[in-house]
Amino acid sequence: MVMGGPTRVNVCFHGIGIPGRELEPGEAPYWVSHDTFLGVLDAIAGDDRVRISFDDANASDMVHGLPALLARGLTATFFVLAGRLDQPGSLGSDDVRALAAAGMTIGTHGMAHRPWRGLTPAESRRELEDARDVIAGVIGAPVDQAALPLGRYDRRLLRELRRLGYTAVHTSDRRWAHEGSWLQPRFSVVSSDTGASVRTSVLGRQAPARQAERHLVGAIKRWR
Repeated sequence: MVMGGPTRVNVCFHGIGIPGRELEPGEAPYWVSHDTFLGVLDAIAGDDRVRISFDDANASDMVHGLPALLARGLTATFFVLAGRLDQPGSLGSDDVRALAAAGMTIGTHGMAHRPWRGLTPAESRRELEDARDVIAGVIGAPVDQAALPLGRYDRRLLRELRRLGYTAVHTSDRRWAHEGSWLQPRFSVVSSDTGASVRTSVLGRQAPARQAERHLVGAIKRWR
């Protein structure tokens, strides 16, 4: 892993507004109102360290996310769930192509929104390879970035993702990252966030003890 580069702050959105599908258990806190989304986006828009991403292939990525990004001259990476494509409340294949045509990066979030730790060989192939192939077929271009469903990983999984040629893997470890690092921690925006809270808790420098704690958590995940 490349270390010591410029600081990157990865901020991740999931759902915006009213869901168009039944939510999974524990998913609701990751949906934010349209006003909250715009407030957070405005708070991070002027910070050159920030990279924006969207997980889960929700239809709100296209309805709310893309127009707001374009209005502010921003880009983002959209990590698509291949198994949800063209389903009610989710992105359609045409939507994903439109995101790519608008200058957005398209990555994979797997097939079925399940943790990637402990998969059988057949399950691993479906989540890490088949899903990527489906998404690449939709956009007509290679897909080489992944976001870990539910943020779970271990060294075996990371080793497999490296073997498969992924150039960056995005986690949910809530700490700053380094530009150019293969493993990219992210901060997920939740329903209780505001533009002000994100400026303080995400963009503001964390206390040394908190930084050390988050680095330790990441190290444990990488080596278990």
